[in-house]
Amino acid sequence: MSRISMEQVKHVAHLARLAITEEEAKQFQDQLGKMISFAEQLNELDTDQVVATSHVLDMKNVMREDVAKPGLPIEEVVKNAPDHEDGYIRVPSIIE
Repeated sequence: MSRISMEQVKHVAHLARLAITEEEAKQFQDQLGKMISFAEQLNELDTDQVVATSHVLDMKNVMREDVAKPGLPIEEVVKNAPDHEDGYIRVPSIIE
């Protein structure tokens, strides 16, 4: 007997929005059953001494310190702008 029923295979296919034939459903039934058996092997591991974690790697905040720095001079900013006035870049109006 398979570890997963045909109805369950069809339900999973429906959730994934997959149209499958009966032949494909039988093939997936076998494949999904093998995946379940493989995953159940993890239940045999002794994890009593393993500390629970939220991430497998020791992660630390890697952001740089937020320090204010002077920006570009206005002349540099508007130098390549196609249209500018009084230190502002002019763009076409999008609201009528």
